[in-house]
Amino acid sequence: MSISEKQTPVDPKAGIKNQSDQKLPLLALLALATAVFITSLTETLPAGLLPAMSSDLHVSESATGQTVTIYAIGTALTAIPLTAATAAWRRKRLLLVSMAGFAVANTVTALSGNYSVTMVARFVAGVAAGLAWALLAGYARRMAPAHLQGKAIAIAMAGIPVALSLGVPAGTFLGKAVNWQVAFLVMTGLTVLLLAWIGALVPDYPGQRQSEKTPMAAALKVPGVTPVLFVTLVFVLAHTILYTFIATFLDELGMGNSTDLVLLVFGAASLVSIWVVGAQINRRLRALMIASTLLIAVAAAILAVLSDSTAMVYVAVTLWGLGWGGAPTLLQTAVGDAGGEHADAAQAMLVTLWNVAMAGGGIVGGILLNLLGSTSFPWSILVLLAPVLIVVLAARAHGFPAKRGSAA
Repeated sequence: MSISEKQTPVDPKAGIKNQSDQKLPLLALLALATAVFITSLTETLPAGLLPAMSSDLHVSESATGQTVTIYAIGTALTAIPLTAATAAWRRKRLLLVSMAGFAVANTVTALSGNYSVTMVARFVAGVAAGLAWALLAGYARRMAPAHLQGKAIAIAMAGIPVALSLGVPAGTFLGKAVNWQVAFLVMTGLTVLLLAWIGALVPDYPGQRQSEKTPMAAALKVPGVTPVLFVTLVFVLAHTILYTFIATFLDELGMGNSTDLVLLVFGAASLVSIWVVGAQINRRLRALMIASTLLIAVAAAILAVLSDSTAMVYVAVTLWGLGWGGAPTLLQTAVGDAGGEHADAAQAMLVTLWNVAMAGGGIVGGILLNLLGSTSFPWSILVLLAPVLIVVLAARAHGFPAKRGSAA
């Protein structure tokens, strides 16, 4: 049974009376947002704890930084095959298993003093993320009536900017105030609480019957899926190149001591973005995606030519956050709409490409840094966003339509 079909009946065990109630199950959606928060923060938390982690693990900071890369690789390699293998599982059971994976992985990471064991734990966390990311947006869609599906996904995806703007700084502070192991153990504690929350308040839905399982190749043939996947890959790659090396870029500008503040501004703007997207996505998905692309392009142009002004850097970062914050919601909604009855497979491919782009952003950014310096990052964003804008504009009938098919 597809997660994206407008007519999908609500399972009698779901705990929601009827989608015609015109209400969102806020507590259940906030549980999904917390799950998104945990997946996002688990991935990025090592970035703020590298010196202490590298010291205790007896490896270089560069090697410790690969704990982020191995997480993305775990997600990219396993999202599609695990999504296919678990397609028949009930959704609540699958969500609980994926979150339990985070609890185990973060606990092992906190208690391990061995680099190899830590890397295995981080890979396991990435595998759990692959299951979760392929599931969460569709889960949120199924909880909502058709005209509120975009808002439901926006609420669930709010965990991303919250993790980036508040979670990473808080985890970094906790790591410095106590030790980095405590930061990961706190993540475990939060996950255990979330498991109880999911068990009590999140509705359950059936998976797909064996006869309904969709090969990935079939999803790629659906009009609109390929354009959304292309945009996801290139858009996320453009963002990640700069975000991964933002501290290096700011240091080059003489703003290295302001990295925390810059990221806070970025996170605050991202929260505004996701609120706007949640309110408007049902009627303006196409316009919002175009606006998102243009906002980040303008931000990159400012950073490319006006970065000698501190004030303009903050303007650019604000525009960047406004363009980026709602992007996960826009892309997940677009691929779900385009995929139709093949939405599960399309979501799994989007998750895979998203993480390929994140891993690729670190690699491409490192190459650019070595060859051309950090000032090349804004220009690379502009180059990458050009085909993104072209594809979004061209996908007017399918992918990023002027009017969503599920709109009320």
